[in-house]
Amino acid sequence: MSEKSIDLNELLRLAIEVSHEAANLLLQRPSNFDINQKSSAVDFATQMDHASEKLIVERLLAARPDDGIIGEEGASRPSTSGITWVIDPLDGTVNYFYDLPGWNVSIAAKDKDGVVVGVVNAPTINSLWSATRGGGAKLNGAPIRCKDPITLDRALLGTGFSYSLEKRVGQAEFVRSLIPRVRDIRRGGAAAVDLCHVASGAYDGYFEMDLNEWDLAAGGLIATEAGAIVTGRNGGVAGKEMLIAAGPALHGVLVTQIG
Repeated sequence: MSEKSIDLNELLRLAIEVSHEAANLLLQRPSNFDINQKSSAVDFATQMDHASEKLIVERLLAARPDDGIIGEEGASRPSTSGITWVIDPLDGTVNYFYDLPGWNVSIAAKDKDGVVVGVVNAPTINSLWSATRGGGAKLNGAPIRCKDPITLDRALLGTGFSYSLEKRVGQAEFVRSLIPRVRDIRRGGAAAVDLCHVASGAYDGYFEMDLNEWDLAAGGLIATEAGAIVTGRNGGVAGKEMLIAAGPALHGVLVTQIG
């Protein structure tokens, strides 16, 4: 399949359909969990993370067998079509484990130039965010825009914390210094939804470090298409070192404050 023949709306429809299937699977929450530790004792996956990724990969490849896959739980294959799917099958595993809302299914598709489609499906808060590159962003089918301009002293910010104890200590110190200068800070527990909250105006801005590609691929596109600026520290590429997302006016201030 040539890249010119790729229909972004077709990719979007597929991502939405598969996200609903995975969300319905995850809503059948088990009474007992099988836990496997990842980077630390507080960073883990459950049997439901793996089951969701298996379902998503099978459905995507059944529809588009030449596409590539990058999955949080290990699914990986190269693309021969020009499209690679970036999957977080259960973003917010800790929320899910504790039966808290906000966990989600995050599915993105990218080409050689970056992410072209993003879907974040959070059934416990009745929210499905979606976007195509150049096509704008939506929440439950309605167009959305981030808030702008917002001053720092009136900003409600979202953030998250690293699984590394050493990094958490430094993050706690920074948050302590920031709290007196903003409206307030929230910690939702799921990076994809945090980015989408910026897109739809529930948060004025969001920052976090130690994010992987699957954490930010779909949500990052949705925030960008809603008018937010999404970068890393000092305006660089968002990723492991830092992600900063906000409307243009606040984004510049946050970049200055964070580094």
